[in-house]
Amino acid sequence: MAAMASNQSITSLRSHGYIRNSALRQDCGNISMRVIKKAFKLEIDPSKKEGYCFKKRSCGSIQASSSSFQNPASNPILAPLTGTDKDPSKKSGEAALILIRHGESLWNEKNLFTGCVDVPLTKKGVEEAIEAGKRISNIPIDMIYTSSLIRAQMTAMLAMTQHRRKKVPIVMHDENEQAKAWSQIFSEETKKQCIPVVAAWQLNERMYGELQGLNKQETADKYGKEQVHEWRRSYDIPPPNGESLEMCAERAVAYFKNEIEPQLREGKNVMIAAHGNSLRSIIMYLDKLTSQEVISLELSTGIPMLYIVKEEKYIRRGSPAAPTEAGVYAYTKNLAKYRQKLDEMLH
Repeated sequence: MAAMASNQSITSLRSHGYIRNSALRQDCGNISMRVIKKAFKLEIDPSKKEGYCFKKRSCGSIQASSSSFQNPASNPILAPLTGTDKDPSKKSGEAALILIRHGESLWNEKNLFTGCVDVPLTKKGVEEAIEAGKRISNIPIDMIYTSSLIRAQMTAMLAMTQHRRKKVPIVMHDENEQAKAWSQIFSEETKKQCIPVVAAWQLNERMYGELQGLNKQETADKYGKEQVHEWRRSYDIPPPNGESLEMCAERAVAYFKNEIEPQLREGKNVMIAAHGNSLRSIIMYLDKLTSQEVISLELSTGIPMLYIVKEEKYIRRGSPAAPTEAGVYAYTKNLAKYRQKLDEMLH
């Protein structure tokens, strides 16, 4: 098993071209890529255990690293539960980035345009969030970012109930100075058992304007399928009084670059729970997709996507298969060590 895990961790991901034949279908890791009318869709194949890639370019090689995933002295799981954390600037430049689209919402279930309307998860959505948590239960998480919408926040909180480290997500409040002061944690020991959760409107779903709350099929019948498809899938054409994907990307990517990337550079492991369009925008930036490629990208609800951030490069590793598959976590030498330390501490 150790040899297999090592082989998995150094396997070179092959480049797949942008397939234009609508009859072609190719597999890349645990994702089946089906191209229809010059578009592609990512579909999780549970029978596959590897990561995936759909980009036009080569995804490069993933190799075991001898550098620390995080300095053991500065990582609460690799260090004793007591003691003082090191200066964050001393941490390794390698980190994990997890992206999760929220689970199914009540309006997803009803086939309504949701956008920035704040609706909760369905029972299925709750189950999807819990399953997402199981998939990432062995991956270190130091900070969580969510949108300001409840379906994304529910997904993050439910996912963290499954994490083996059992840290408590604590929502940061910056509404005003009093909110900041009153929510302060004075115990240093307690802080070590918490994960800060930052909610940001910039990570909200695309604002669908006058379409919000309308049934998608009825809207297509009224305005025509081509018009609705243009509103939903074009890059720079917004629906009436709403946002285009380009406009959504401007705010989401700017927030990612200004607020989240500095955390990753310090070696902090970050999870983002957000929405289809805000995450598509971030993936466009991470994977350097074109405006044509990003409009064809579909993200499933409740499926986490993992990136390894190393030397200021983002290496896509797909969705972890399950917490019981040891080889899945051998993306880097030290990420495997993190899992091993979990096993030792919690058994």
